[in-house]
Amino acid sequence: MGTLYLVRHGQASFGAADYDQLSALGQQQAVQLGRYWAERGLRFDAVMMGTLRRHVQTWEGIREGADFDMEPLSWPGLNEYDGEAVVRAICPDVVDKPLTPEGYKRHFHMLRDGLSQWMGGTISPRGMPTYPAFVEGVTSALDHVRTQHPGRKVLIVSSGGPISTAVGHVLALSPERTIDLNMRIRNSSITEFQFGPKRHALVTFNTLPHLDQLQFADWVTSA
Repeated sequence: MGTLYLVRHGQASFGAADYDQLSALGQQQAVQLGRYWAERGLRFDAVMMGTLRRHVQTWEGIREGADFDMEPLSWPGLNEYDGEAVVRAICPDVVDKPLTPEGYKRHFHMLRDGLSQWMGGTISPRGMPTYPAFVEGVTSALDHVRTQHPGRKVLIVSSGGPISTAVGHVLALSPERTIDLNMRIRNSSITEFQFGPKRHALVTFNTLPHLDQLQFADWVTSA
């Protein structure tokens, strides 16, 4: 059996003009994850990641912390959906970035609603693929891991949407349950699959073993 580790990127810049940029804390989360793996002697046979800046920066942090030297394979199908486009598809008048707790709550309520409609095929957010095409991008990465790296340890660095979609696919969950998972995935968290020639199986979901010390209590984030 092989093992696949799916890591969500470190904390990005939620509420800023450019979300696709790790915060200082997000960079620290990634480096700490690399250190954690290095301390335990964990090495990977292959690395895949999306093409977004926050994916690249997270991998660079992990590589720095662990002193890894392999080059990752970029896989556009592991890129996140466009949350802003999803929200605007159901509420075109939204202009301001969420800056308050009330604003955050309203944003994620609209995002959940928009994701449900996108998955159901009732809206087509601008610049985004259909939901079946998004799922295909994620499952093609899983198929690549299974067929090209049998029995190996593989790392994927991606985002909450693709990771929850991968889990939903493996567990045959409904779109609504997949959204629930998506909203709970924490920054730099690890989701682990075992895989054989025919399928993947979920082992752990959304864990933060590298931050499981009192000194890192303030490093646990979700945005």
